[in-house]
Amino acid sequence: MEQKIRWGIIGLGGIAQKFANDLNLVEGAVISAVASRTLEKAEVFAEQHHAKNAYGSYEALLACEEVDVVYIATPHTGHKEWSIKAMDHGKHVLCEKPMGIDRQDIEEMVSVAKKNNVFLMEALWSRFNPSIRKAKALVDDGTIGDMGYLHADFAFYALDRPEEGRLLNPDLGGGSLLDIGIYPVFLAYLFLGMPANIKSTSKFHKTGVEIQTSMIFDYPKAQAILYSGLTSESKMEAELSGSKGALFLNRQWHIAQGYSLKIGDVIEAVELPTPGYGYTYEIEEVHSCLQKGRLQSDLWSHQNSLDLAGLLEEIRVLNGVKFPFEQ
Repeated sequence: MEQKIRWGIIGLGGIAQKFANDLNLVEGAVISAVASRTLEKAEVFAEQHHAKNAYGSYEALLACEEVDVVYIATPHTGHKEWSIKAMDHGKHVLCEKPMGIDRQDIEEMVSVAKKNNVFLMEALWSRFNPSIRKAKALVDDGTIGDMGYLHADFAFYALDRPEEGRLLNPDLGGGSLLDIGIYPVFLAYLFLGMPANIKSTSKFHKTGVEIQTSMIFDYPKAQAILYSGLTSESKMEAELSGSKGALFLNRQWHIAQGYSLKIGDVIEAVELPTPGYGYTYEIEEVHSCLQKGRLQSDLWSHQNSLDLAGLLEEIRVLNGVKFPFEQ
């Protein structure tokens, strides 16, 4: 019987709850340890998700010899610090997106991963979603012809949330762009690559965080129209349109449960439901890489994370989005 890959989870908020649920759905995975700032919270989480060890500090988890790979689910501002500390302890790392606040953060993280000869991947779970992977294969095969247009949006109402919370707090790297704008930017990058030019505008909350950002990515033969916001809901649909047809990812496209392919007047709807919350695919990718001795994923590589961070950084510079800790 093949030995299970032992996971540790740092930062036990809402995303970690969903991730832990899906970890327990993956054959070959076991939650060996969880850590919070308080032992009580860690113990409750451990009981809920059948984790063997609970710790009241992140450092204690990193010292645990029963952990092979650490999932970093802290607020954005802790991603680089705790990923680097985990890797310096010889742990493999899956770090929640965005992997760093800027491109330089990720350059440092990649350097540490290489120095310690450990696996590092940004937890951009949408890259591993079956509907998005199928859409990518269809586009690459020329099914919709030459792509000329991409649209993707991601928005929900969050202005009623606590200002000290993750989304509206500038000290935690808050705002729509790094939290949810990363998804539309990722989709444009995945299907069209690096744009030749970016146009963008943002609106800001009284706390100073950006709460609406519209983007146009310009390519030699295509354009992508992207949006993220915390001031209202949006349809959260994605359209990929080419010279022969179009692909539409189902609503809440970042976790799409299917897609539609339109060629002429013929529309083919395909359902691709995902188990759990949809995190199992990125977990399985980590397992596959570790079992093959790979230190990065071919589907979402270090370079992909660096490129994505560079795009987000360029958008921030265009709109004057700067956090207090960057002054």
